Amino acid sequence: MTASQTLNIALVGNPNSGKSTLFNSLTGLNQKVGNFPGVTVDKKTGKVELDHVTTANIIDLPGTYSLYPRRSDEWVAYKVLMQADEDVKADIILLVADASNLKRNLLFCSQIIDLKVPVVVALSMNDLAAKKGIKIDIAGLEAELGIPVIEVNPRKSKGLLQLKKILLLTAKQKQKSNRDFIDNKKISEPSVQALQKLLPTLNDYTAVHYLINHENFPLSSSTHQAIEKIKVETKFNPTKTQAEEVLQRYQRIRNIMQQNVVVPDPLERKLFTDKLDDILLHKVWGYSFLILVLFILFQSIFWLAQFPMGWIESGFAVIGSFLQTNLPEVWWSDLLINGVVAGLSGIVIFVPQIMILFGLISILEDTGYMARISFLSDRLMRKVGLNGKSVMPMISGLACAVPAIMSARNIENRKERLLTILVTPLMSCSARLPVYTILISLVIPSDYYFGFLSLQGLVMMCLYLLGTVMALLVSYVLKWFINVKEKSFFILELPVYRSPRWMNVGITMIEKAKIFVTDAGKVIMVISLLLWFLSSYGPGNNLKNIETKYAALTTANPTAKDSLSKAASTEKLKHSYAGILGKQIEPIIEPLGYDWKIGIALITSFAAREVFVGTMATLYSVEEDDDMSLRQKMKAAKHSNGEKVYTLPASLSLMVFYVLAMQCMSTLAVVKRETKTWKWPIFQFVYMTVLAYVMSWAVFVLFS
Repeated sequence: MTASQTLNIALVGNPNSGKSTLFNSLTGLNQKVGNFPGVTVDKKTGKVELDHVTTANIIDLPGTYSLYPRRSDEWVAYKVLMQADEDVKADIILLVADASNLKRNLLFCSQIIDLKVPVVVALSMNDLAAKKGIKIDIAGLEAELGIPVIEVNPRKSKGLLQLKKILLLTAKQKQKSNRDFIDNKKISEPSVQALQKLLPTLNDYTAVHYLINHENFPLSSSTHQAIEKIKVETKFNPTKTQAEEVLQRYQRIRNIMQQNVVVPDPLERKLFTDKLDDILLHKVWGYSFLILVLFILFQSIFWLAQFPMGWIESGFAVIGSFLQTNLPEVWWSDLLINGVVAGLSGIVIFVPQIMILFGLISILEDTGYMARISFLSDRLMRKVGLNGKSVMPMISGLACAVPAIMSARNIENRKERLLTILVTPLMSCSARLPVYTILISLVIPSDYYFGFLSLQGLVMMCLYLLGTVMALLVSYVLKWFINVKEKSFFILELPVYRSPRWMNVGITMIEKAKIFVTDAGKVIMVISLLLWFLSSYGPGNNLKNIETKYAALTTANPTAKDSLSKAASTEKLKHSYAGILGKQIEPIIEPLGYDWKIGIALITSFAAREVFVGTMATLYSVEEDDDMSLRQKMKAAKHSNGEKVYTLPASLSLMVFYVLAMQCMSTLAVVKRETKTWKWPIFQFVYMTVLAYVMSWAVFVLFS
């Protein structure tokens, strides 16, 4: 290795081993998220300075328990470890092992050792192991494994400096274990020997995996045929080979544990986690606490975000007023004020709420409570045709439906996975949050009961609960049409309770805000600029004639200049391309209490739900030339008959529509990708649109 080279380090480990914590501690904010080539599995990478001249790319691979993959994310990790991924090549494997569950973690570790690649073990959860009374002889463990073992505590940044030094040393010396963990050749000797004659570069254990999974490796068709011939001639049995291998590994692991690890009698002491679970997983108190947590979550979104949102809103109003006063009355200044600035305001103002929502969700995950939510929900999930594993995608749907639907791959039962995919978009994602926020602020008083109970927060919670209840009801109905005959099991490892990793929480909040601003923001800005054009121009000479008409009226009555200017803006908007489009769909949405402007917003929202706010900002900015905030403009908006647009019935109807409607092209695209057909996304779009229309109409009629 030369000083100018950049190392590629693959970070692997069992789920809940502390892998994500170590990744965040090493890389900080120097992270980016993409997708592994050819699959929709997150590729999380980050940079870290190992010394003053050497940089390492850390590739955070999906958590896995062994080198025998079942799920798509496990296959991603497997191909990288087997050096079968042509796009991702690792110089070193950094394996995170949980000291409090060392026996389980050593299985995966031993398999990687036998691949004969440079490996460093980062031993995490040492504080938890100490609480359990577990004592580990690190030097003895290193001697048995033949690879470096470093104690780390990424939560407190302990051991990271030593870890970096060992990674550098391992890279320079290309250190590998000098012996096999078990004798892999002996398990299936004739088959391994025959394959090594065909592919001489393969070591014993790699040869075993080529015999089992060669179809997934980049080999020529003739080589694949040759391997199949070897398997037939040597009577290779993959199941028997795998079972024998695992048995031998655990026999060796048992010996290592006896010599190097002191584990007390599990009956001697009851951990704090177990005592807390007696309460939080209780059949009565557990659900009561869950409701309380969700209540605090939604109350906090309003309570904590109200001040920064107010500052941002006031700031954009000042900027708009300043530009209105100081720029000349030309088309590009109108574009800047009513297109760019209005669009930006519809993006930035909701950043505080996005950050707070994801920060609170991250705290629930870090503390270990999110897994308890899955456990508590399993019984209910089964009644509606889902699996307990469906809970995590549905909870993830509160953030974004796209990764939530992709995470449903963890559900082994195909039909239960399909049900999960079909109902997850009913969970209120973060894109709906800006819509809920602005509509609630228009018609729901900002009253507090008992000094802390926000009425707006309660309404927000009800909207999220509505989405959840409808998801369960729809699943219950669909299960009768999608017959679930396969047996499924819910196996969940409950992590110990720990204090939140505040650095991880902070990184999550910043990263999610960046994603919202850059990804959703791009869509909102494009739509905002398009809407500016559609609302500023129209067919023929209609707009020019309106300008001429009102110019003459202003000349005749100069004292009414302001009122005539607003009237001119309103009439021009009605005769613009946007106004014509809105008027065409108005008869369809009028029974729901909506006007033509809301109709335009519903159409543009199919690009992304949060575009609703940007659309409103653009339409009302084009129509109004004063320095009022968007909320003030929407509150003052009236129908042609003089009635307010955003009444309580109409606003509640609109909220319900956004809870239930499928207004996200990205979600439809990912459903098609996951189901491999357009049948299910089309069905999803139709049933959610019909459901949204009927329920919105019912709400409007009920509250009118």
